[in-house]
Amino acid sequence: MSKKPDQLYAHPLETIVDFAFDEQVVGVFSDMINRSVPGYATVIKSLGILAARFAQPNTVCYDLGCSLGAATLAMHQQVRQPNCRFIAVDNSPAMLQRCREHLQVAASLDESEPRIDLVCADILDIEIQNASVVVMNFTLQFIAPEQRQALLQKIYAGLQPGGVLLLSEKIALADDASEQRLTDWHHDFKRANGYSDLEVSQKRSALEKVMRPEPLALHQQRLRQAGFSEVQPWFQCFNFISMVAIK
Repeated sequence: MSKKPDQLYAHPLETIVDFAFDEQVVGVFSDMINRSVPGYATVIKSLGILAARFAQPNTVCYDLGCSLGAATLAMHQQVRQPNCRFIAVDNSPAMLQRCREHLQVAASLDESEPRIDLVCADILDIEIQNASVVVMNFTLQFIAPEQRQALLQKIYAGLQPGGVLLLSEKIALADDASEQRLTDWHHDFKRANGYSDLEVSQKRSALEKVMRPEPLALHQQRLRQAGFSEVQPWFQCFNFISMVAIK
């Protein structure tokens, strides 16, 4: 399946509207996220490896905010526990339709039985049941901060003992100097991947109100308050970090 280049912010916009996972974004999302999120390919591959480590027989692996299904596919390819199924959830119908197309292409290359259910829903509304692995890959940052604790507690309650939440987020830094330094490095990363200063600026403006990063310490505090016994960061590149929270 061809990858359409991201040029959504390549020309001056009279009005910069809030970022949304609409059909325009869905059409270029694969290119956008790989050029915008440092280490994204490493994170996706590693999610499959970690899911294989923690998945349990006769349980469910959830991908909350699955977008195009990259993390879902990584888990499906690596997890070999018997009777383990996958539920991929997203609230964007356009994103979920493209995810379905990607999964169909992958299924045609894989002789194993598909074990994936796609659900179009707000992740705040779904029930988490009999889970051994829950993935939120750059998803929590789009949830209103006042709703994040309740979501984490719901995930914890739906996990089997020994189950895990695999969480990736863009983080804010505790002091202004560090925040500015890592932001500058991230923008340099985007420029090195072909984005212009105009694209970097307009995209940042579009995201300001809808993506709200928080410090790592606050994420760790919330996870422990939800009940997780161990919270272990396992990857960081600039101001993007991945962690595993174990029940």
